[in-house]
Amino acid sequence: MMKYIRHMLVFSRIVELGSISAAANDLGISKSVLSQQLKTLEQELGVLLLKRTTRQQVLTPVGQDFYQQCQQINVLANQAWDNARYAQQEPSGTLSISAPHALIEAVISPAIGSLVSRFNKIIPSIYASDQRVDLMDDNIDIAVRVGELPSSDYKQQLLGSFREVLCASPEYIQRENLSVGQLKNNPEKLLACDYVANRWQGKSVSHTLTDNNSGNTIELAFKPNRFNDSLNAVIAMVKSGAGIALVPDFIFSPCKQKGELIDIFPDFLLPAVPVYAVHAFGGQTPLNVKLAVDTIKKQMKQAVNFP
Repeated sequence: MMKYIRHMLVFSRIVELGSISAAANDLGISKSVLSQQLKTLEQELGVLLLKRTTRQQVLTPVGQDFYQQCQQINVLANQAWDNARYAQQEPSGTLSISAPHALIEAVISPAIGSLVSRFNKIIPSIYASDQRVDLMDDNIDIAVRVGELPSSDYKQQLLGSFREVLCASPEYIQRENLSVGQLKNNPEKLLACDYVANRWQGKSVSHTLTDNNSGNTIELAFKPNRFNDSLNAVIAMVKSGAGIALVPDFIFSPCKQKGELIDIFPDFLLPAVPVYAVHAFGGQTPLNVKLAVDTIKKQMKQAVNFP
């Protein structure tokens, strides 16, 4: 039946304009093609819809009922068309976003909060996860991902970047005697320390730190022995004196100001970590998604000190 929907809409147009010739001109197709479509429709239905002469056309009783129902299809089709186009003019509807825990409070939630305050017909759902979700299987519109990404058919847009800080609590540093002077001369001492990791980091973690002054590098490799499934849990454990860990600089800074965490290598930098927005929309990106990505990117600039 689906293949005859077009014929039904064509029939409706013939009735509305009063003749096959007028409908052909309106639709931009030949009169013979239109006549054949009407003939095919009547043959498939097994009824005569229009009584036609060279001067006029008249609906049969069956044709009149059929026309009324074709009109309903036409109205629904036009409404669907207008709604789809309107959605690209005024953002509305659902918007699902997945992002790592580290970016939720400082970047994602403020950005999307700002977006919906301007466009209150958007209905957002934010999912915090340090695991990489499947955009299609998990029905995610935008996935915010940290780190270099492999090549993919998905659309990827760079949002910004940040640096991480290798840090620990003052209590742990004092207990393990991790003075900056000693570590510069003997960085291998860190390898015996407890390392607090997120599960996705695995059982072996390595870092390259670069001296701000000399440009010299230090290579460190760790075997984590405390694991968590979110950055928030990692930070809470490090604050309690459980070991050392990597913490994003924009989260570390307020903890440092409160005296909760200390940079183990204050004169060294870790490589910048890129942040991307990833989505599966090819061609015309939905307005919701485009606005959300732009707003998140703007919030990244405000919340994170770009390396």
